[in-house]
Amino acid sequence: MYEGYGTTETTPVASVNVPDVMNARDFTVQTGSKAGTVGLPLPGSAFRIVDPATLEDLPQGEAGLVLIGGTQIMKGYLGDPERTAQAIAEADGVRWYKTGDKGLLDEDGFLVIQGRYSRFAKIGGEMVSLGAVEEALLRAAPEGADAVAVALPDPRKGERVLALVQGVEDPAGLKAAMLGAGVSPLLVPAAFLAVPELPKLGTGKKDYARAKELARELAA
Repeated sequence: MYEGYGTTETTPVASVNVPDVMNARDFTVQTGSKAGTVGLPLPGSAFRIVDPATLEDLPQGEAGLVLIGGTQIMKGYLGDPERTAQAIAEADGVRWYKTGDKGLLDEDGFLVIQGRYSRFAKIGGEMVSLGAVEEALLRAAPEGADAVAVALPDPRKGERVLALVQGVEDPAGLKAAMLGAGVSPLLVPAAFLAVPELPKLGTGKKDYARAKELARELAA
């Protein structure tokens, strides 16, 4: 099984891992696949890793916003030029789609996806992955528990992380459990909110937008 990557706006595949190939002339191997990556860009496609605020290119190996350029980039969102302008950047005659994903390119050009910028909180200037918060929380929680971490505005630090927790009688005790397990304080939520059930979409996936609304209501 080979992992690939793409978006609807890139119709849809942009990169893929493929089997390695041996050159019969000199028996060298052309690497086509790397574990932990989503492969190399397809012919006609290209990746750029940029600062999410300035869209300036970042050094090789540094993580930032993933841009996809190439012949397969959509013309735009139907009837929504404003949204199209927000999603597409043009540079050097190439149209680049802003994926919203955080990733890096390794020394061979393979793309490594690290998360979504929409699922990050900025706390005192530090970018904190909400997915990493959830993973650390669930490692310290009792079996059968589940959680969603969300970011809300904070007047002192810019944002704060709150966790909706399902299946734990005393979620407040999770703070001590996480710190006792050696979790970085940066990944420990500011508050743990008990809910009977986490918000879900019709597909069964977690509803992060509703979770944020619910956290705001419970924390008020």
